[in-house]
Amino acid sequence: MTAMFCALTRGHWPSVVGAWLHLAVSFMVWLLMGALSLTFAQDLQLSQAEIALVVSLPLLSGAVFRVVAGWSSDWYGAKATGVLILVAELAVVLWGWLAVQSYAELLLVAFLLGIGGASFAVTLPLAGRTYPAAHQGLVLGLVASGNVGTVLILFGAPRIAATDGWHAIFGWMVWPIVITLAVFLLLVRDDRQSRRAERDAHWWHSVAAMIRQPKAYWLCGLYAVTFGGFVGFCSILPLFSHEQYHVDGIAAGSIAALCGLVGSLIRPLGGHAADRIGGLRTLLFSLPLVVGGLAVLGDVSDVRIAVVLIVVAVGAMGVGNGVILQLASEWFPGQIGLASGVVGAAGGLGGFLLPLWLGTLKEVTGSYRTGLCVFALVAACAWGTVLLAERRARRAITSMDAPGSFSR
Repeated sequence: MTAMFCALTRGHWPSVVGAWLHLAVSFMVWLLMGALSLTFAQDLQLSQAEIALVVSLPLLSGAVFRVVAGWSSDWYGAKATGVLILVAELAVVLWGWLAVQSYAELLLVAFLLGIGGASFAVTLPLAGRTYPAAHQGLVLGLVASGNVGTVLILFGAPRIAATDGWHAIFGWMVWPIVITLAVFLLLVRDDRQSRRAERDAHWWHSVAAMIRQPKAYWLCGLYAVTFGGFVGFCSILPLFSHEQYHVDGIAAGSIAALCGLVGSLIRPLGGHAADRIGGLRTLLFSLPLVVGGLAVLGDVSDVRIAVVLIVVAVGAMGVGNGVILQLASEWFPGQIGLASGVVGAAGGLGGFLLPLWLGTLKEVTGSYRTGLCVFALVAACAWGTVLLAERRARRAITSMDAPGSFSR
């Protein structure tokens, strides 16, 4: 623990604080629809497919906005892009508070709330560029733990909605966004001048180089499973817990908040483990927990056992998230913003697909079991690719250490 605190002194820690707060509040905005899913379903009389679309739509649009924000972070600067994201979030929640009445308007607001998902492409470059490579995994993991905002919104939104209605949640969100905007402007170091020089000299070359790298697509696939699984599962958990185990809305939100808390707090440990023992080895241990937990979850009828399985699976996803961000910063150090945006977009796309197919298959089959088994199978395939990559890396190291061979 002391080593972790010492590592934080090697860079600009106020930027890390501002980036963390930006991500935490943006996650609250991004998962607002998932936190209110039960309230929407009851107030607007929505079907399984309709509520699944409302929950999933911010995750899909977040994938698109992340790519744009990643490009903007590298081109115009991460701080300027981060300010723009917060202003846009403020406008959307004001609209949701004062004007939204119909399902069609709700879908449009859900799409625009995806702006919150773009925060990753801003906050990670901000933190990564202020620290040396040796501490990238830890710092990026700490900032990424800002997805603890998931916990706050999943825990608090059902309670406020139960007394004041769902419009009030949008009104309450105005205050954390305004406070975050002020803190972000004060604490975060402005990177426009340094980014302008790098942009003019290397940006387009870096983009072309990244597109040609098969590693980038592989990281996208892994992140779609780990981060997509985390954010998608947390979004659908209130509805899943209510329908699968017949708990009330507040208890369902508490279960989802607990899972979000574990997945968020464990994320820096995943990045730190990747710094110490290697990212591939860490993924080898974490992904099987995702596969095992979700493969049997559909057959569990006791809510207490189910909560344990969900916490283990979501915690393992959180570890994987921290690892993949560390690998992205290590493999693409010259284009962290772009890499964060593209890899993050894949995570958002995975998050969009998970609640959508869980809700749709639940409506078709009458059970969540099929959808959970499909996701467990996808996670097993991801683990298989990591196993192959780790064996290939081990062979490469062995051949380099062989007598008569060159080593780095």
